[in-house]
Amino acid sequence: MSHTLHIVVQQGCSSACRREPNMEVMMNVFAALDVSQDLTAICLVDGAGTVVTEAKVLTCPDAISAWLAGQPGDLERVGMETGPLAVWLWNALTERGLPVVCLDARHANGVLKMMPNKTDRLDARGLAQIVRTGWFRAVQIKSHDAYVTRALLTTRDTLVRMRVRLENEVRGLLKTFGVMFGKRVGGFKRRAEEIIARDLTVSPELVPIFEALMRARRDILARIADLDRRIRVIARRHQTVRLLMTTPGVGSITAMAVVAAFDDAERFRRSSSAGAYLGLTPRRYESGEISRNGRVSKRGDAFTRKCLFEAANAIYCRKLGGSRLRVPTQIHPLSRPERPGGTRHGKTRGAKGGCRRPVPGRRQNPRSADGTGRLPVRLSLWQKPRQLARVQVWPRQRPSTQPETFSRAPESSILPL
Repeated sequence: MSHTLHIVVQQGCSSACRREPNMEVMMNVFAALDVSQDLTAICLVDGAGTVVTEAKVLTCPDAISAWLAGQPGDLERVGMETGPLAVWLWNALTERGLPVVCLDARHANGVLKMMPNKTDRLDARGLAQIVRTGWFRAVQIKSHDAYVTRALLTTRDTLVRMRVRLENEVRGLLKTFGVMFGKRVGGFKRRAEEIIARDLTVSPELVPIFEALMRARRDILARIADLDRRIRVIARRHQTVRLLMTTPGVGSITAMAVVAAFDDAERFRRSSSAGAYLGLTPRRYESGEISRNGRVSKRGDAFTRKCLFEAANAIYCRKLGGSRLRVPTQIHPLSRPERPGGTRHGKTRGAKGGCRRPVPGRRQNPRSADGTGRLPVRLSLWQKPRQLARVQVWPRQRPSTQPETFSRAPESSILPL
């Protein structure tokens, strides 16, 4: 009896041990959302990667949360790709208590493109496996104020591009009829009014066309001015923006773009990660014996990166009162120096030309006095090359049968350093 009882207990224990792992696996489930504008494909997998259930629901936080709440198991993680609707769905589902993570779409695409077929159901299944394995990089969703600031700056940038496009359209249409817009004192508006009043009198049917373009440009300028006033008001109230504006070359737009891009600076463990986040670090390629650095990656926020480039250009190429951020460039000993405050012709360069590298000097004669091809004098930083002491090179001898040789100048012809 005891032996039989022992067998029964052993069988019962083994049966319970066989059920226990399955119960633990089914305890934690992972979900993934493939979001589109109308419908969202959802896939639910267990800890072993087995598909539990799949469905398509409306792209609505209430519908998605209600479907997930009716599924068995403990929902450990819900993943979705970055996209236009990701911010809205992440905030709404997080408020409903769902553990939502946002996946980088570039990383997810590297895995999903291995599938032979592409459908919403297969994409949701692949995203569920990525969420289950944890082989992804979570994207941080920024705060509401950061997205509002970003929308304000993006709207202003769009209006500025529209204004530039209208001005280029006016210039191009006038060239068709032989009228050159050119550059005149008074700006674009004054020059356009002169052309409409004087040069288009021979073709009066063109006047309404260009007047419509000028009215559209005037309205866009008014909207840009309104947004600029709003940006200045926000910049005065934001402490971080005011701190960034103390940097030479950084205005309210650049400072607000940086604040909106970073949002929470504490998420960067190192300061060098901020440059990589904006795509300002070079790419790295290494394979076997090949190891090289490429150009900057240009990943991340393109608008913020453009604003930072403009600020750096202003620091290096404009007179900002001796900024400490300006690093003195190393002048090559054979480079052609410039006079303080202008070029060698006496005219000050603009912001574009002033940031160029020092223009190399004229190519020296390789058959110089000392035979090394180098000038035996020290160049002054702000001295013209014409004012430098010239080294006298003796004329070349002309032997008839022997190879060409060159005589060196005597020591007296070389000026001491």
